[in-house]
Amino acid sequence: MLATGPTKRQFLALMLRSLIHALVCVVLLGVFGVFARAADVLAPVPTTLKAKKVSVIVIPVQDEISEPIHYILRRGLKQGADVVVLDMKTPGGRIDVTFDIFEDLKKFSGQTITYVNNEAMSAGALIAVCTDEIYFAPLGVIGAAAPVTGEGKDLEKTMKGKVVSYVTGKARAVAEGKGRYREQVVTAMIDDDTELKIDGKVLKEKGKLLTLTLTEASAKYGDPAQPLLAAGIAKDIDDLLTQKYGAGNYEKLTFEVTWSEKLAQILSMRLVVQALLALGALAIYIEFKIPGFGVFGITGAVLLGLVFFGSYFSGLSGHEPILVFAIGVILLALELAFFHTAGVFGIIGLMMMGGSLLWAMADFWPNQPISVAWSGDLLLVPLQNMLIAVVVAGVLLALIARFLPHGWIWQRLAVGGAVSGAGVATEVLNEQEALVGREGIAATSLFPSGQVEIDGRRHEARLEVGSVQAGTPIRVVRRTSFGLVVEEKKS
Repeated sequence: MLATGPTKRQFLALMLRSLIHALVCVVLLGVFGVFARAADVLAPVPTTLKAKKVSVIVIPVQDEISEPIHYILRRGLKQGADVVVLDMKTPGGRIDVTFDIFEDLKKFSGQTITYVNNEAMSAGALIAVCTDEIYFAPLGVIGAAAPVTGEGKDLEKTMKGKVVSYVTGKARAVAEGKGRYREQVVTAMIDDDTELKIDGKVLKEKGKLLTLTLTEASAKYGDPAQPLLAAGIAKDIDDLLTQKYGAGNYEKLTFEVTWSEKLAQILSMRLVVQALLALGALAIYIEFKIPGFGVFGITGAVLLGLVFFGSYFSGLSGHEPILVFAIGVILLALELAFFHTAGVFGIIGLMMMGGSLLWAMADFWPNQPISVAWSGDLLLVPLQNMLIAVVVAGVLLALIARFLPHGWIWQRLAVGGAVSGAGVATEVLNEQEALVGREGIAATSLFPSGQVEIDGRRHEARLEVGSVQAGTPIRVVRRTSFGLVVEEKKS
């Protein structure tokens, strides 16, 4: 009995039609939006303008400074807000992550504020000193930023001198221009061999690290007098924002470190990214090469989805790469199922899919110059990840071909292989060559691809043009690397 139920390609055809309709709606909405925006621009300006509220993103810097905090900070800085407030209560953390945060703070075009919510010690103090302003809670303290080993022990003397010099230089470079005493203060926090003396008053003797209470950070020095470090005192962040911008003149959004950032820490590791890319590409390739719906396609989509998930929650990209990837998949599917445009749609689709993966893994920033955005340094790691993934996927496919020649996977991977056949690839290809000119029937509907039945055996096949229903007589025109090409037999 012939199979007349929906095939994978029929299901794909229905899905693609729905997606095309959705895309048309999106385009129409976009055009409508452009005209609406133009109407707004051309409309008369009202005599009374409502003041725009200051957009504020609050990012918690709590507990130990580690990758999840860096990820959520980077994602928050890329939101395009006017102000980012670091709600800080930390004993310190990793110096390499602190340096990464330095670089991200420099790329942010808005204002950065640290709210010392009780304590900003060690790495937290360095980050705070590098923001534009520092506000203190009533019992806030800041300081003691000397580098130590991963176990919290003091460095050996020679190594300590080198590390302290390097860390001090990095911190002073970022803190430069953010206050009259910032550079001196950050040096005294890091180097216990430095004396801090301002207006004839010794604030820190040699042999100690500088730690400041609210009172000490708020003390004013110089002429005109300026506070040593604190821009003000606030009982909480709302009080801080009210002092700066007035009640009701700001819009606040608070980020939180959740399991997503912690999972992204694992998913963003280079070996994990490369493995996900390789296995995802391999699974999708197998899905296109075998009949039936789905397990490999779903698996590949999930694996590549994890790459996008890790990139988003690590603050590397937004939602846009996922949309570009989806459009690429649609174009590739249209090429395979409908248009056969000499590969044009397929090539464009593959380029969009690959480009979106590069985009997702690269650290792009809003308003970044094109020359910087597409620099070799920025794309070097993503390109390496994709190259390694392609090589690994190829090796895995070769191993399947080598060690599973008679297994069910390889029977279905054989290019143009018979659906129910049991031979290896070479035998299948020779057998199909002999089918040219033979007649049979469409075992499934061809839209234009599907399955045909010849002498009681099924084969993958496609029409050059048009479509036919299951049970329609057909004739084999030729064999290609991707299966049989058939035509409807005219009575």
